[in-house]
Amino acid sequence: MDFELNEDQRAFADTARQFANERLEPLAAEWDEQQIFPKEVLREAGELGFLSLYVPEEQGGLGLTRLDASIIFEQLSMGCTSTTAFMTIHNMVSWMIASFATEQAKVAFCPKLLTGEWLASYCLTEANAGSDAASLTTMAVKKGDSYVLNGAKAFISGAGETDVLVVMARTGGYGSKATGASGISAFIVPAEAAGISYGRKEPKMGWNSQPTRAVTFEDVEIPADNLLGSEGEGFKFAMKGLDGGRINIASCSLGTAQHALNQAKQYVTERQQFGQSLSQFQSVQFKLADMATELVAARQLVRYASTKLDRQDPEATAYCAMAKRFATDIGFKVCDQALQLYGGYGYIKEYSLERHFRDVRVHQILEGTNEIMRLIISRRVLKEGTELL
Repeated sequence: MDFELNEDQRAFADTARQFANERLEPLAAEWDEQQIFPKEVLREAGELGFLSLYVPEEQGGLGLTRLDASIIFEQLSMGCTSTTAFMTIHNMVSWMIASFATEQAKVAFCPKLLTGEWLASYCLTEANAGSDAASLTTMAVKKGDSYVLNGAKAFISGAGETDVLVVMARTGGYGSKATGASGISAFIVPAEAAGISYGRKEPKMGWNSQPTRAVTFEDVEIPADNLLGSEGEGFKFAMKGLDGGRINIASCSLGTAQHALNQAKQYVTERQQFGQSLSQFQSVQFKLADMATELVAARQLVRYASTKLDRQDPEATAYCAMAKRFATDIGFKVCDQALQLYGGYGYIKEYSLERHFRDVRVHQILEGTNEIMRLIISRRVLKEGTELL
């Protein structure tokens, strides 16, 4: 088993890191403070291919592996966690459309999505269907050559600022035998379609460079060609998207934590107390050692899970859940400890540690809470004949 990056992956990482250094990190604090959604910078990212990383080449994407994408997202998140996290969502939506849409819809949507001319949101969560996503109640009723959507979604990243929505809605009837996951379908919905309204921009603890809003659908009519796959396949597509999404958000935690560790290392080397630098104290040395060890362990698990997903391993979902749970917990822990090493300076906004701390906290909640990750893992562990190696 080779743990080293190949030449191409190192080139991807270098390009992503340069973009993070030049276009993300210098403005990240301003975007956070003023709650700016940096559309122009996102379009620049699209021009470099960062918004179509694992979209198939035949649809105009880069066609990279999920491992390649993880390496790139880790580097980008060292510049701005929140903005990179939005890129991961956009990539997931673009991949779903490029993979499962009708040819007509691919032609209509992919070219502008892949370049960043259009930005996309993923609409699964509802106010009463969070961890239990299969209980969603948004309805799509077929009428002739169209579907009519009614319902509402909650906590939608980019909502109100994006151009395209991928919406999970129930087509099998609610209260019928087709309830649950089997009754859910997926649709491409233009964000400005008649009947769509957006709630207030939610004031949030972190992720402030991307807006979060509720979305309401009232008799929203869309062409039947905007259905992804067939009726009833939406939840399957959503879960496939989330396997990769969990790797992506874990990668964002890795990059943010690595940046926090780098900053803490520099700070304790320069900061003097009791006649010597903080780096000379054994307690500080041990803390840095544990932070580095746990971060490397998390990185290897994320990359291992990525290879499982690339190979379509039958246990890929469990490994993606493990990677998401472990990396997001460790990412938050490392950022917390880095802030502690900064002391009082870590708590003020002049330094980026408090922003890293706020931004990575939500990673333990979204793309499936870490409690749900434990549920997924435990079910596989307890299944007869399962051996996770």
